[in-house]
Amino acid sequence: MKKTIKFIKEIHENKEFIALHEPKFIGNEKNYLNECIDSTFVSSVGKYVDFFEERVAAYVGAKYAIATSNGTSALHVALDLLGVNEKCEVITQALSFVATVNAISYCNASPIFLDVSKKTMGLSAKALEKFLSKKTYMDNNGNCVNKKSKKIIKACVPMHTFGHACEIDKIVQLCEQYHIEVIEDAAESLGSFYKKRHTGTFGKLGVFSFNGNKIITTGGGGMIVTDDETLAKRAKHLTTTAKVPHQWEYCHDEIAYNYRMPNLNAALGVAQLENLNRFLYKKRELTYKYNEFFKNSSISFVTEPKDSKSNYWLQTVVLKNKRERDLFLKKSNENGVMTRPIWKLLNSLRPYQNAQCDSLKNSKWLEKRVVNIPSSVIC
Repeated sequence: MKKTIKFIKEIHENKEFIALHEPKFIGNEKNYLNECIDSTFVSSVGKYVDFFEERVAAYVGAKYAIATSNGTSALHVALDLLGVNEKCEVITQALSFVATVNAISYCNASPIFLDVSKKTMGLSAKALEKFLSKKTYMDNNGNCVNKKSKKIIKACVPMHTFGHACEIDKIVQLCEQYHIEVIEDAAESLGSFYKKRHTGTFGKLGVFSFNGNKIITTGGGGMIVTDDETLAKRAKHLTTTAKVPHQWEYCHDEIAYNYRMPNLNAALGVAQLENLNRFLYKKRELTYKYNEFFKNSSISFVTEPKDSKSNYWLQTVVLKNKRERDLFLKKSNENGVMTRPIWKLLNSLRPYQNAQCDSLKNSKWLEKRVVNIPSSVIC
């Protein structure tokens, strides 16, 4: 354990404190922000919002992109766009950041928590197939209905955990069989590909996050991507308070959300996006160093799954057991090396303790062993 901490310190230039993931500003960030300030367009109207939407859409290979205030709001609107409400249920994974299930709750829908794959740490296609075949039926209207609750399962939200793609093609194929729409929680996976296709573009909608700790940041921000023009237009309408365009009148034709991304944040994002490929390259350099080191260690290092090209947003290790995990967390943080465990399973949190789950066997195993180690881009 001492060797591991020493090695992490060495490759991160022996800083007194090594953060888990800090942003890197090495390009046009200040220039674009100053231009925003000089123009006075610092809020939700300004050219950088359009630029950022256009460039993210082009990068991931989607026809449309709609910028939002954060990733959670993006996911909330995506669910709303598909008609998720109190009469519905949404399948997702228990091993995820709480925002995933919170967005489902904002729509007053109920989550169903299924297991993840050990290799991807994302929703398991095998677990999904088992649940759908044994626990649901198709009604006369072509809806997938939960045998237990008798509610319609409207959507499925798999997450690409730490930038590693889940079995998204199999998940989409299964959901198509059961008439369930897929929204990809790609919050952590900008720059990640599965079978040469960017994450977030397999489902009906995909969402990204640009929080301060992500591979590129806008300070706070999110993005919805889709190939569906109707959904894209409606997403823009819902995120801008459903304001009907008019030269001077304030007319809003439905209850909606003020989820707009300010021009300042978008300017930061445009500058960051210009260096994304460099960040990805540096991430792989760091991955190589970690992988070589952990080959001679009792600690397992997580590498990209088959058919995937990961952004390696958060570098990840797997300890032997919970006792070893807790000791590693204690010693590393005491020595100025920031490490964090994977999230608590969402079904263990108070608001979601009554949610329907499968065995969550892999999720429980990973929860006791997975740790994120310093992952910042080193330039």
